[in-house]
Amino acid sequence: MKIAENFKIYKPYGYLSQFINNQTTRKNKKLLGELFPFPEGTMAIGRLDEDSEGLLLLTTHRDLSERVRSKKIEKEYYVQVDGLVTNAAIDQLQQGVNITVSGKSYKTLDCAVRPLSQAPLLPVRSKKIRDERHGPTSWISITLTEGKFRQVKKMTAAVGYPTLRLVRVRIGQEFLNGMLPGEVRSVDFFAL
Repeated sequence: MKIAENFKIYKPYGYLSQFINNQTTRKNKKLLGELFPFPEGTMAIGRLDEDSEGLLLLTTHRDLSERVRSKKIEKEYYVQVDGLVTNAAIDQLQQGVNITVSGKSYKTLDCAVRPLSQAPLLPVRSKKIRDERHGPTSWISITLTEGKFRQVKKMTAAVGYPTLRLVRVRIGQEFLNGMLPGEVRSVDFFAL
């Protein structure tokens, strides 16, 4: 019986959370396999958009993928939004907001949201985010147990604060913990 191999990676901005580009029109995309010689059969557990970054778990064990993506495992994101987020907007996010998923209206589940008093210590993103001349920004932490397509971005936009930068910092008890963009760590098991 083959032993599963597990990895955690800081997915950099500009990379797809996959190993094969199945897009026909945009063939020059950066893929995870360019960052590390992963063993055959490695798959990403969940996804991060091309313009999102942060913690991504990878494994060769198919059943583990389903467990991590379940609603039992929390995923925490640090989100830089356009404008100074209000307590009213945070309350709305916590109680769930209506977003569109696959063309249908969907109300997100209750979640934990808190303002961050200062910008988190994160590596500088490879593509510059607009500067203060275009108005103030603020940072919040959002912890979800679900993961709909572009959910966090849709949620912040629904309350009037578009997302400028999105970094996943935690999945269960696995943390980004000072990793740098593109860094890959082999792990024996995931602390979920």
